[in-house]
Amino acid sequence: MKIKNWIYTAALGVAISFLGIQETEAQVAQERYFRAIGTPHNPKVQVSWNRYHTNLALEEIMKDMAKKHPNLVKLQSIGKSFQGNDIWVLTITDFNVGKENEKPAMWIDGNIHSNEIQGTEFTLYAAWYLSEMYGELEFITELLKDKTFYIAPTINPDAHDYFIKEANNLNSPRSGMMILDNDGDGIAGEDPFDDLNGDGHITFMIRKSPTGRYVKDQMDPRKLIPVAADQKGEYEMLGYEGIDRDGDGVVNDDGIGYYDPNRDWGWNWQPDYVQRGALRYPFSVPENRAVVEFVLNHPNIAGAQSYHNYGGMILRGPGAEEDLGTYNQTDIRIYDAIAKKGEEFMPGYKYLVVYKDLYSVFGGQLDWFYGGRGIFTYSNELMTSYLYFHQNAGRGNQDEQMKVDQYLTFGDAFVNWEEYDHPQYGKIEVGGFKKNFGRLHPGFLMEQDAHRNSAFTILHAYHTPKLSVSEVNEKDLGGGLKEITATIYNERLIPTHSSQDLKYKIERPDYVSISGAKVLAGFVVENEDFNKLSEQKVNPEKISVANIPGMGAVKVRWVVTGGNNYSINVDSAKGGKASWKK
Repeated sequence: MKIKNWIYTAALGVAISFLGIQETEAQVAQERYFRAIGTPHNPKVQVSWNRYHTNLALEEIMKDMAKKHPNLVKLQSIGKSFQGNDIWVLTITDFNVGKENEKPAMWIDGNIHSNEIQGTEFTLYAAWYLSEMYGELEFITELLKDKTFYIAPTINPDAHDYFIKEANNLNSPRSGMMILDNDGDGIAGEDPFDDLNGDGHITFMIRKSPTGRYVKDQMDPRKLIPVAADQKGEYEMLGYEGIDRDGDGVVNDDGIGYYDPNRDWGWNWQPDYVQRGALRYPFSVPENRAVVEFVLNHPNIAGAQSYHNYGGMILRGPGAEEDLGTYNQTDIRIYDAIAKKGEEFMPGYKYLVVYKDLYSVFGGQLDWFYGGRGIFTYSNELMTSYLYFHQNAGRGNQDEQMKVDQYLTFGDAFVNWEEYDHPQYGKIEVGGFKKNFGRLHPGFLMEQDAHRNSAFTILHAYHTPKLSVSEVNEKDLGGGLKEITATIYNERLIPTHSSQDLKYKIERPDYVSISGAKVLAGFVVENEDFNKLSEQKVNPEKISVANIPGMGAVKVRWVVTGGNNYSINVDSAKGGKASWKK
C-alpha cells in the first residue's frame, strides 16, 4: 500500500512538474525579451532596422504589416513608376474609429532621390512603429483614433533598386530611370558607369604623374593629401572609375538621368536652363504625378514630411527667394514651434530655410505641398556626421571619414587602392569609399535616427487639427425662441486652413451645423463681448466658417424654435469631424 501511494504521489508530482515546466516554457517564450521603454514589446512584424531593403523585401514587409494589423494598416498601389513598378502607400489609422479620409492626415514619403535610400527605411519605420505600438502606448492608440497616416516608403522605386543592386557612387543616380542624352551628342545613355574592379561600387581612379598634386599619407596610405603650392606631388585624381565609351574625352558622362524629381513640381517651376534637372514640364515625372493625384484626392492631408539626405536638417520653404511672400508670418510661427522642438530631441539637426540657408530650388516638392495645397510641410535631410563623433565635421571631410572607418566600421567603408590597366589612362589605381558610406547611415546608426525622425513626424501629425464642441450655451429669447451659441475649439497648433489656403481658397470652408431644431437665423460670432455678428442668410442651419485657428476657437449662433433635443456637428476637410448632442 505504501509503495502504491508512493508511486501515485510520484506520478502526480511528475505530472505537476511537467505542467509547471510547460507553463514556465510558455512564460519564457512570452517574456523572452524585457520590454525596452518606447519600443514594441513583441512585434507582430519582425524587421531589422540596421539594414537597407530592396523593393521585394519592402513589399514583403508592407504586406505582412497589412496582414498582421488588418484594423490598422491597409496597403495600396497609387500608380506605376516609369518602369512599371508599383508606388506603394500604407494607410495607418484605427479603421474601427471613423473613416480614414475624414480624419486629419499626415503624408510621409522618402527616396524621391534614388541614392537617398534611408528615407525609405525611416518612413517604413514610422509605419511599423505606429502599428506595433497601438494598444501598447496610450498616446499612439489615441493618435491613431484621431489621425490618419499615408506613408509612401519610396516614390522612386525604379532607381531605388538600381542604386542598391548596380554599381554606383554615393551621389548617383539622383534621378529616376529615364535615359536622356546628357552629353548632347544625339545618343542617349551610351556612356554609363563602368565598375572596373567589379566590387559593386564606383570609387575613384588615381595615377602617378610628374604633375600630380597629391601624395599618399605615409601614416595611412589609403588617404590622398594635397601638397603645398611649392611642393611636388606624386598622384593625380582622374575622377570616378570608368571608361570613355563614346570617345568624347569625358568618362561616364551619359548614364542614367540626369533629371531631378525634386525640381519637377508645379509650384514656381522653372525650365531646365534656369533650374537644372527640371525635365520637360511640371509633373513630367510619372512617380510625382501619382503622388499629386493621391494628394488631390485626399483633402484631409493637413501635414506632410519628405525624407532626403544628407546634412542633419529640418527644412521648410520657400525654396527660392522669389517665393518669399508665399509663407505668411502666421504660418511661419507654427513651422517654427514644431521644428524648434524637433531640434531639441534630434542631436545634430538644425532647423533651416531652403533658399536662405542652402540654395535656390524651383519646382520643389515641399513648396508645392504648401504653396499649392496649403499643407504644412517639412523636408528632413537625414544623417549628420555629428552622429559619428559629436563634432559635425561634415560629409566629405576625409580625416573624419578615415577615423570613422578605423574606429567604427573597422575598414568596411573603404575599398583599398588596387592597380588596374586602363585602356585610355594606362596604369592606374582604383579605390575609395563605398557608395553606401558618407551620405547613408551605417547600419548601427539607423534605428536611433529613424526613431528620432519618426518622433518629429509624429509630433507634426499630433499638431494637425483636433476639433471639439467645447461649450454650448442657450438663452431664452421669449415667444418660443431661443438662442444657441456653440464654441468650436481646435486643440492643436495647426489651423484648419493655412494662410496660403485662405489666400487662394484652396480648400472648402469648415461647416458647423445644427439638427433637431427649426433654425430661423444663423451667425458667425465675430466678437461676443460686443455682440458683433455676421449673419449667414442662406442655409443658416449650416454655418460656413473660414478657419478654425490653432489653439483657438470660433463661435457660431443660431436662433431656433423647438429643439429640446438637438445635435451640433462640425465638418472640416483638414480638421476632421466633431459632434455634440444634447
